[in-house]
Amino acid sequence: MNVVTAIKHYITRMTEESGPGMKVLLMDKQTISIVSLVYSHSEILMKEVYLFDKIDAQVRGEELRHLKCIVFIRPTKENVALLCNELRNPKYGIYYIYFSNIIPKADIKLLAESDEQEVVREVQEYYADYLAINPHLFSIGINSCAEGLTWNPVNLHRSCEGIISVLLSLKKCPYIRYQSSSEMAKRLSEKIREVLIKESNSFKFRQESDPLLLILDRRDDPVTPLLNQWTYQAMVHEILGINNNRVDLSHIQGISKELQEVVLSAEHDEFYAEAMYLNFGEIGQTIKELMEEFQRKAKKHQKVESIADMKNFVEAYPLFKKMSGTVSKHVTVVGELSNLVGNHNLLEVSETEQELCCQNEHSNQLQKIKKLLNNPKVRDIDATRLVMLYALHYEKHTNNEIGTLVEMLKKREVPEKYTKLVYSILEYSGINQRQSNLFDREAVAKITKKLFKGLSGVENIYTQHNPLLSETLEDLIKGKLNTQTFPYLGQMTMTKRIQDVIVFIIGGATYEESLAVHNLNKQNPSVKIILGGTTVHNFESFCNEIISATTGIVPRYRSRNN
Repeated sequence: MNVVTAIKHYITRMTEESGPGMKVLLMDKQTISIVSLVYSHSEILMKEVYLFDKIDAQVRGEELRHLKCIVFIRPTKENVALLCNELRNPKYGIYYIYFSNIIPKADIKLLAESDEQEVVREVQEYYADYLAINPHLFSIGINSCAEGLTWNPVNLHRSCEGIISVLLSLKKCPYIRYQSSSEMAKRLSEKIREVLIKESNSFKFRQESDPLLLILDRRDDPVTPLLNQWTYQAMVHEILGINNNRVDLSHIQGISKELQEVVLSAEHDEFYAEAMYLNFGEIGQTIKELMEEFQRKAKKHQKVESIADMKNFVEAYPLFKKMSGTVSKHVTVVGELSNLVGNHNLLEVSETEQELCCQNEHSNQLQKIKKLLNNPKVRDIDATRLVMLYALHYEKHTNNEIGTLVEMLKKREVPEKYTKLVYSILEYSGINQRQSNLFDREAVAKITKKLFKGLSGVENIYTQHNPLLSETLEDLIKGKLNTQTFPYLGQMTMTKRIQDVIVFIIGGATYEESLAVHNLNKQNPSVKIILGGTTVHNFESFCNEIISATTGIVPRYRSRNN
C-alpha cells in the first residue's frame, strides 16, 4: 500500500498509452496539484509531454492539430461541460481522456455526442483523485470541511469521492469502522458504503486479507494540531507552511530568486527523504555533514588542468549542480527555522505546550503561560495556542483563569480572530464533545525528556506528546479497539488478523500523526497503515477549520468565562 506509487503508476500509463510523439497534458486545477506532487517537470518532459493546458483557461491558444492531447480531469459537471465544448471545436489532433474517478454513464454519452469529428481515441477512469503527499499519507485538499459542526454537503461528497479513489487505486474493498461519537464520521461511512454497494463490480478484487477503513473525527483530538513541531517535515509545515510540497521563502531578506520558492519532495530529494523524520538537532548535524561532503567534492573539481579533468568535470556537473541546489535549499530552510526558533522563544513555548498536554500542574503551568504572554518576543499565534491548550486542559478546573488569559491576549493586542478561538475551540472540541480523555491517558505518565544535539541554540526540549491516533491504532493492531466506541458499519465484524488499514481523519490530519503512522509501520512489519485527512494541518489552517466549523453556533462558553 503506497499512495505515491499508485498515482505515479496511473500517470505513467496515461503518458505511455498514447504512444510516441509530442503530447499536451490538459488538466484542471485539482489534477495539476495531483500530478505535480508525484512527478517533476523534467520527468513529465521525458514522457514527451511538452505542453500543459488548463481546461478552464479563459483564453486558449491557437490550434495545434499535430499534437496528441492527454486529458486528465476530475469528473465534475463543470469539467464534462468544458470537455464537451473542447470536443466540438478540437484544438488538438487526437484525444486520450482519463477521468480521476468514477464517471456517470450519462456523461460518457454526452462526450460521445460532442465528439462529432471523432478525435477521441480512448476514455478511461484512472483513480488518481487525491493528493499523495508521502507513501503512507494522502489528503483530499479540503481546507475547512464543516459548517455549524456538521458536514458542508459539497465537502462530504468530495471526501467520499477521494476515499473511493484511494480504495480503487490500492485495490481494496474494506470493512468500515467509525468513531461512534461523531455524526460526521457516521455520515461519511454510510456514504462510502453506498458507493461500495452501487459500484460493487469495480470493487471485485482478489484480496489476501480483509482491509479496514477507519474513519475518525479531528474533534476527538484537538491538541495535536495546536502544538509546535520538532521533526523536519512537520516543523517546516508548522513554521513556514508546505503547500503541494512547495515552501514560500520569498519573505527572507536578500534571498536569491531561485530560492524564493523551494520544493521539498521525498520522491525527488534524497536528503529530504532521509531527513524528514529527524528531529531539529539531528537535522543540524545532517546538514553539516551534507555541506562537508559538498565542499570535498567542490575541492576535487577546482583543479581542471587537463582534457581528462575537463571531461570528468562535465560528466559530474549535473550531479554536482543538483547537490549544490540541495545544499543551498536545505541550508536556507534550516537557517530560517533556526532564526525563528531563537527570535520567538519557541523552545520555551514548546516546553510549556508539552507540559500542558502531559502533566497536571495547574498553578505552575498558569504562571509559565502568564510569563510567556508578557514576553514581547513570543508571537501572537504562540500566545494564543498556549491559552487554547490551557482552556482545553483546565476547562472544568474550579480555579481556571481562562477569562484572565483571554484578557491578557487582548492587552497584547492579539487580533480578535485569535482571541475568539479560545472559546471557539471549546465549542468545537471541549470535554463534552470528546469521547477520549486527552489529559488523563496512560501515556501522560510516560514522560521522557530528550536532549537534542548537533545544532547550536537547541538544548533541552520536551517531546513527550503522543497523538491520540497512536493509541487508537495500537489498540486496533492488538485487536483491542472497543467495538462500542468504534463500531463496524452494519452487523459485520472482521475475523481475520488486521493487515491493511486506511485511516481517515475528518477535519484534517497532521505531520505528527504521519510520523506516528510511519513508526507504527516500522514496528509492525505485517501491518500496513495509510493515513489520510480532509487536509494536512498546521496551527494556522487548524484555526481556520475551527472558525468555519463553529460559524453559526450559539456560544455557550463566552458568558460563563467572562
